[in-house]
Amino acid sequence: MKNLNGKVVVITGAGSGIGRALALNLAGKGAKLALSDVDESGLAETVALADKAGAPDVHSTRLDVADKDAFAAYAADVAKYFGAVNVVINNAGVALAGDAIDLTYDDMEWIVGINFWGVVYGTKEFLPHLIASGDGHIVNLSSLFGLLAMPGQSAYNATKFAVRGFTEAVREEMLIAGHPVGVTSVHPGGIKTAIARNARVSDKEDKDATAKLFDKKLARMTPEKAAEIIVKAIQKNQARVLVGIDAHALHNFQKFTGSRYEDVIAVVSKRVLPGKKVV
Repeated sequence: MKNLNGKVVVITGAGSGIGRALALNLAGKGAKLALSDVDESGLAETVALADKAGAPDVHSTRLDVADKDAFAAYAADVAKYFGAVNVVINNAGVALAGDAIDLTYDDMEWIVGINFWGVVYGTKEFLPHLIASGDGHIVNLSSLFGLLAMPGQSAYNATKFAVRGFTEAVREEMLIAGHPVGVTSVHPGGIKTAIARNARVSDKEDKDATAKLFDKKLARMTPEKAAEIIVKAIQKNQARVLVGIDAHALHNFQKFTGSRYEDVIAVVSKRVLPGKKVV
């Protein structure tokens, strides 16, 4: 899919961050957009910006990606509205910080519902339409933390590793079946978004300190640059795309050290991560 002009692109989590940047990038390339988010005000802002950026048609809907029935209805509505679907970018995601022993089951189920099941629903509900289009592509947002594990991110790691495995298997299935659908797994490092500020944390985590560490020290790349890299990956039909120098560096470090990376990460994290709150 080298030319995105006139293509119908679905983007979840389009109300801010990478989702908004993707919408504006693709609007500038002449793509028709189906945008969704749970944040209606943020979504409305993205729609207005996409119109200004040149999108020929923008369809917007409030959507909770963790709601299976709502996602099924949304996919049917988008396909009916545009008549075809070419690209689906399952971008919506949330964060949850805290050691596994301190996390509640409710919070763990919340992040799995959005980060994993939201991707599964988005893939399964739109896949028949992508196959029928004759020129389809699925993009699922995993993470650098879908390539290596980090302490305090066990639930987030679990969802992003799951997205990676699911996406890679779906790509293999499309190749075996000969379906005209490319599949890309995306692994961003630190991107300047509000994900850390909007995250849930366990009772023992200092949310402000954690968000400050992410915003000041870890988030290096703009959403606009990340979107540019992701769109190029669609056009090149890349199986996996790492976004950011940190993603490349840590992925190579993990490959070089094997499972010993866990020991190194534990030592470094003990020095760098904010201390626990006394509850």
